[in-house]
Amino acid sequence: MSVGYKDDQNDWVTVCLKYLLFVFNFLFWMGGAAVLGVGVWTLVAKSDYLSLLASSTFAVSAYTLILAGSLVVVTGFLGCCAVIREQRSCLSTYFICLLFIFLIELVAGVLAYVYYQRLSEELKQHLNHTMTENYAQPGKEAVTFAVDNLQQDFKCCGSNNSHDWTVSKYLVSGQAEGRAVPDSCCKTITPHCGKRDHPSNIYKVEGGCITKLEKFLADHLLVIGAVGIGVACLQICGMVFTCCLYRRIKMDPY
Repeated sequence: MSVGYKDDQNDWVTVCLKYLLFVFNFLFWMGGAAVLGVGVWTLVAKSDYLSLLASSTFAVSAYTLILAGSLVVVTGFLGCCAVIREQRSCLSTYFICLLFIFLIELVAGVLAYVYYQRLSEELKQHLNHTMTENYAQPGKEAVTFAVDNLQQDFKCCGSNNSHDWTVSKYLVSGQAEGRAVPDSCCKTITPHCGKRDHPSNIYKVEGGCITKLEKFLADHLLVIGAVGIGVACLQICGMVFTCCLYRRIKMDPY
């Protein structure tokens, strides 16, 4: 009787572990969808601003999340199959996939955190140079488009203030045709509206673009880091459940 009771107990524990893994897989899918969504949102929302950054760390973090989220979809199906079939080989493969995705998401989270720490310094060092040296220059159409969108979206003019434009290649070379600032500095854009740099016409007192872009990117980096590390921690539970179920199946005589 004691042997039969022990077998029943083993079966009960195995069944509980299977249900726990099913629940985890559901949460895993939801987490994967969140990871994928955040990665896509980060790149699509303001992807044109990436050309204004000196490093590619921000984009790499987003692409890493997209890769991890895509792998979650496939791995979730593998996890369900591993639980249903109760095969140690499937569980081993599932565990390895979880570990791999865990490392990817952890890397994305760490990259986002590291870049967050040096974001302000990078923008201060490079944004003004990028705007004044590359705006409206041949072959720099992406930068020009990004700067115009930046100034309109965040209602700013120049990296620190509108005075930054006075030393830009755009104005010094005469391409500006008498403009004091690019037309994208204007509150209401009309042809050659940048000739009049009065606060009633341009974003002169609203602050520079560095502060506003820094806040925008910092908010995105915090979300990337939180989602990446949060889902990675969730996967630790999944790996623990997988190891426990693997041991229970190994103990079974069949």
